[in-house]
Amino acid sequence: MHIPDGILPAQVCAAGYAIAVPVAWYSLRKINRQSDPTSGIPKASLLTAAFFVASSIHIPIPPASVHLVFNGLLGAVLGYYAFPAILVGLFFQAVMLGHGGLTTLGVDAVMMGVPALLAYRIFTLRHWLRQSLSDRLSDGLCGFLAGAIGLGLAALIFFALIITTMPAGFDSLMERRAIYGLTVAHIPLALIEGSFTAMLVLFLQRTKPEMLQDYRPYSKCDSSRSWVTKN
Repeated sequence: MHIPDGILPAQVCAAGYAIAVPVAWYSLRKINRQSDPTSGIPKASLLTAAFFVASSIHIPIPPASVHLVFNGLLGAVLGYYAFPAILVGLFFQAVMLGHGGLTTLGVDAVMMGVPALLAYRIFTLRHWLRQSLSDRLSDGLCGFLAGAIGLGLAALIFFALIITTMPAGFDSLMERRAIYGLTVAHIPLALIEGSFTAMLVLFLQRTKPEMLQDYRPYSKCDSSRSWVTKN
């Protein structure tokens, strides 16, 4: 689902960077307002490595072969760390593995990173669902939705970008059929990633629940500058 160099027009690549930069700034600003911004770096580094390796794990789903992405997983577990982690992972994938490209790095970051942030917001709904469902069921359901929707939305953005910017010299009918097939092949992959995210979330909730904590930044009106940690 990485978009390589030379596929998108220059203005689309520029627009990708124009969106990626403020989103990265916003994410870093949110991280900086946490009680200990550096505490999440080891976890973010670990999952950035997992995101980097995931692109080399291909799953044959006729009529195409797709690879794991884990952007929804990063969003659920890392929160606002997810976008910088994905941006770094995409850079090293482009430079070391040839997946994606440097001109399309901004577009790829937006395509995978923004759905990851949405996945984080979906995962935080587990606290609301706990009012009517068990903790385990709430965490598992929101983990599944975060993983599946994170990948599914990225696939839809990929589909829209490729279809709307297809060069006129291509065999449009053949190319469209190939793109349709590739997009449909990501539906079962979204279910796989959703299931994996749910299982990992439940495992972490049982063994290391602090990895799933949601942090609330302090209020500037709070003279004691106290911090609140929400489980």
